[in-house]
Amino acid sequence: MVFCVTSQYNHCIITMRKLITIIGCLYLVSCSSTQRGAKTNQASAREGVKISNPFSVMPFNRMISSAGKVVTFGDPNLENHALDVAVMPGKKSLVVEDRYGIVIMDAVTGMVKNRWAFDDSLPYRNVKSTYSGISAFEWNQTTYLVWGASDTRPNNSHVMIAECKADTVAQVASIKIETERPATNALPNQVAVTIENGEPFLYATLNGNNKLVKIRFADRQTVWTAPTGVAPFGVCIVGQKAFVTNWAGPLVTDETRENAGTPWGSAYTNPQTGATAEGSLSIINISNGKLEKELQLGLHPNAIVSSPDQRFLYIANGNSDFINVVDAEKEQVLDSIPVGLFSTGYDYFGSSPNGLSVSDNGSTLYVSNGLDNAVAVVSLNKYGTAKTMAQPAVAGYIPTEAYPSGLALINNKIFVANLEATGARVLSQPGRGDNANDDATKAYTIHKQLASVSIIAFPNATQLNKYTERVKELNLAYRLNVTNQPPRPGVIARPLPERIGEPSVFKHVVYIIKENKTYDQVLGDMPGGNGDKKLCVFGEEITPNQHELARNFSLMDNYYASGKSSAEGHQWTDAAMVSDYVEKNVRAWFRSYPHRQTDALVYNKSGFIWNNALDHGKSVRIYGEACTTEYDRKMNWFDFYNQLQKNETVQLTNTSTIARIRPILSPAFPDCDNYVFPDQLRANVFIDELKKFEALPGDQLPNLLVIALPNDHTAGTSPNFPTPRAMVADNDLALGRIIEAITHSRFWDSTVVFVTQDDSQSGWDHVSSYRTTGQVISPYSNLKKTISTNYNQTSMVRTIEQILGIPPMNIIDATALPMFDFFGDTRSDYKFKAVPNRIPLNEANKKLSQLKGKALYYAKQSMNEVFNELDGGEDDKMNQIIWFSMKGLEPYPSLKK
Repeated sequence: MVFCVTSQYNHCIITMRKLITIIGCLYLVSCSSTQRGAKTNQASAREGVKISNPFSVMPFNRMISSAGKVVTFGDPNLENHALDVAVMPGKKSLVVEDRYGIVIMDAVTGMVKNRWAFDDSLPYRNVKSTYSGISAFEWNQTTYLVWGASDTRPNNSHVMIAECKADTVAQVASIKIETERPATNALPNQVAVTIENGEPFLYATLNGNNKLVKIRFADRQTVWTAPTGVAPFGVCIVGQKAFVTNWAGPLVTDETRENAGTPWGSAYTNPQTGATAEGSLSIINISNGKLEKELQLGLHPNAIVSSPDQRFLYIANGNSDFINVVDAEKEQVLDSIPVGLFSTGYDYFGSSPNGLSVSDNGSTLYVSNGLDNAVAVVSLNKYGTAKTMAQPAVAGYIPTEAYPSGLALINNKIFVANLEATGARVLSQPGRGDNANDDATKAYTIHKQLASVSIIAFPNATQLNKYTERVKELNLAYRLNVTNQPPRPGVIARPLPERIGEPSVFKHVVYIIKENKTYDQVLGDMPGGNGDKKLCVFGEEITPNQHELARNFSLMDNYYASGKSSAEGHQWTDAAMVSDYVEKNVRAWFRSYPHRQTDALVYNKSGFIWNNALDHGKSVRIYGEACTTEYDRKMNWFDFYNQLQKNETVQLTNTSTIARIRPILSPAFPDCDNYVFPDQLRANVFIDELKKFEALPGDQLPNLLVIALPNDHTAGTSPNFPTPRAMVADNDLALGRIIEAITHSRFWDSTVVFVTQDDSQSGWDHVSSYRTTGQVISPYSNLKKTISTNYNQTSMVRTIEQILGIPPMNIIDATALPMFDFFGDTRSDYKFKAVPNRIPLNEANKKLSQLKGKALYYAKQSMNEVFNELDGGEDDKMNQIIWFSMKGLEPYPSLKK
């Protein structure tokens, strides 16, 4: 366990004049603790403490520098996330709910006093905290902690109950909550506590069951369950009413309205984007459990709190960037308060409000704005206790670490649970891994991250103004002045226009999305790039086309994935942001693993790059992204490969939960989740369609072509699949063939190709766990250049938008840096020729009967848990298997045990 305290950063202020230059060449700053505390539940205040002033650059156009001080904790072998925080009785301590357990924190010093983890208790192995909503209360002179927890395995959900004595967690038990079909888990989330006739009762939202349950605490018996809307999240008890926020609005009863499947049901959806169309507030009588009323709210309502006098309710809407105000007595929505950093003056959303707390005097509301990395301070005025009829307004913003979630106010301080902290920055040292060796390479991998809590004193007006300016700087607000410049008349066409709406020489953008590689893993052996050969497992022998493309077009060695897994990665690649739903599910993925875009709850308000293009009159074709493929499940990779060798037609059917894109899906191109299909099939389908477009009169090639090319993910050492190096070689050749076909087509002069990984989770990198491979390929490329400007996935999306002449979708891509460095004004005659594979594409993994020892163990792991589906959750094991397959007994980068 590591505990780290960080003081307020104020010694390095970067002016906006310098920032645009600095951000273009910064590598991600590594913030790692150099000490580890003893592996005990009881943590000394002196154990593993380090005081420093970090400045972090996140891989999505944001810089992190929290006000106050930051307490960091967690097992560095895991990906830790702080979800919520609550004040304990007596107001001397707080409890933090994190993904893997709970932490007791001293309210005065901020020191971690005790931590309890699910894995420390055999009955709760593999169980994780759900989304938020921990509560603390006292009864019969004992302090109790209650929160929701669940497992991805069916019917294993719990309301957790722990006693806390002298800041030590003890006697942890639970109430198992049974699942109601079609859900596979009940998913209890927020647990509210009331004392009724001297007796405590628990009210828990059941996010999976679409219910609210009332439990008598004394005997742990259910009093009643009441229906809610779709995916209830937060609950607030006022008088005899329970007010419940529903992520996806009311249950579907009108089939004439567009609706789409979510895991375990349906929700009303927006026909333009496929995202949920509304949120709602269920009002339930707590005496009998009767649903009395349902109010319409903004999109994705989550946190809910009441004013101290219980007159008003305040509800955060994660996908709408505003706070609903509800009259609790009249049961009416009174107003919506915009709280996003860019809610006024700009037409961009993406702040993701998701946590709330009200000052004791009822005059001020504090709001966690997740993607602003800040707390919004709202003067409630007429909706608070003030003797005024003035409208509510944001007074300012306070910087935090990444994605603030839960909030608690105590002792004139704000305690903020930072869900993303500073990201995955744990440096793995050589140690007792599979092959202990002190010379093993030090490197980063994506799923090792510490959790954090910011502790910030209430600012006065002057300090709040300074904080607000800092938040704007850290969020790169200055870039909006450039983004919003109107197009100039008469400007000549350029490859990448200077302003949105100005003409581009390109009419077609091909956007290729691959799966899960770091830069060093593939291009670490490239001369001229910042690579580490020791970490290169799929070098030029296996990926000759990627190396040739990097040599002859440009090598991008400072490019970053914005997320940590495919569930996050496909949101960043397709939408240039993640929604609050994704952040609340990270590392747990209770309801879905949304890399194929099959869950309407996942999508943000603006949707995806394809609906943005369609909305602005552009034509689109999608190859494998955002769809699901049905096929004969009896067939394996080699069956399909043999069909290709015989030129036989592969039978499959594609569908999508997003109705709008069904007509633009390529029907013969398999989805991004199915690496049972060779990537040569994908290349064949695309090239055949390209030839058909060439045969049509004029230029009918779509403006935007989105292609999923996933097989560099590999299937590990699973039997009935090729070896990892063969699958990566298959992917590499497919990419080379596609680029060759495009560069030799009659559309080449007006086409640009962007290639990215969806994330970087299957390997190691010596610079950053987020660093990955990317390529920009066009007849106007700056050839044979190494480009080390700091770019990320949102930069790529923004560049695509700028070329197509369509506006940004949200505040993240609106502040992204377009990739100007890759383009010149001179056209090149160079055309790419695919490099033949050097590894047999059908080189097969051995059968289990041919294996023994570690090879047998890894093959069984690959087959049964790690690679039995795309990103099965055992990410470090996935890395170990790939490393072993490629490097044998060469020392594996690992943390000391």
